[in-house]
Amino acid sequence: MKTNENISREHLEYLKGKKKNKVFITIARIMVIVVFFALWEILADLEVIDSFLMSSPSRIIKTTADLIKSGTLYTHIRTTLYETIMGFLIATAVGTVFALMMWWSETFRKISEPYIIVLNSLPKIALGPIIIVWFGSGTKSIIFMTFLVTVIITIITMLNGFMACDENKIMLLKSMGANKFQILVRLVLPSSIPTFISCLKINVGMAWIGSIMGEYLSSKEGIGYLIVYGGQVFKLDLVMASTVILCILAGVMYALVALLEKILVKK
Repeated sequence: MKTNENISREHLEYLKGKKKNKVFITIARIMVIVVFFALWEILADLEVIDSFLMSSPSRIIKTTADLIKSGTLYTHIRTTLYETIMGFLIATAVGTVFALMMWWSETFRKISEPYIIVLNSLPKIALGPIIIVWFGSGTKSIIFMTFLVTVIITIITMLNGFMACDENKIMLLKSMGANKFQILVRLVLPSSIPTFISCLKINVGMAWIGSIMGEYLSSKEGIGYLIVYGGQVFKLDLVMASTVILCILAGVMYALVALLEKILVKK
């Protein structure tokens, strides 16, 4: 029979092994990035790849430094961040509320589902000219494009989370006299928190897609504008630098959602 001392020792060994594995994963992630950029730079220096077409890490750093010196980089980052975050928050809120309405009313859900499916399959870029006419050429149209790209995914994801709630638990609460609102607050919403976090993770990517797509169509500043401008004048270093900056911003936003997950979801 195991003593408490043996159990504690085994538990400590388990925690130690888990910590080592976490450190290894972090180091491996960093090494993948380092090796990737190192190979990229070496291949560009050896002219195995065309640095004009593919750029290189050193040229990307130089281009980014030039943008910082000119003072324009912060303006472009601020613009795109505002558009992305606003579209992300509005789409998440509206989509979640709409999914709740569909869960609450079966009739409403059956009426709405076909239209949700059709809107989800519609290429949002096709609505670009209409959006520009509605909201003008600027921030409002880009935020609406971000909202449009993100909200349907939010509705579908959250509805699936609400509908996946354990029917036996719902029946148990009903047998105890709970009304629909009490079931929603005490069971459905708490059980849907993991789904909500997953939805946020999806929405991070979708929001960035929407904002950059909107900036492709109509913008005078922003990361998407830099990419379009760089492509038009064949400044491919600017295109690659903007893409790397975009990846960093998206990564930071995803990390914030992952931090929220640690706070809300107890494992």
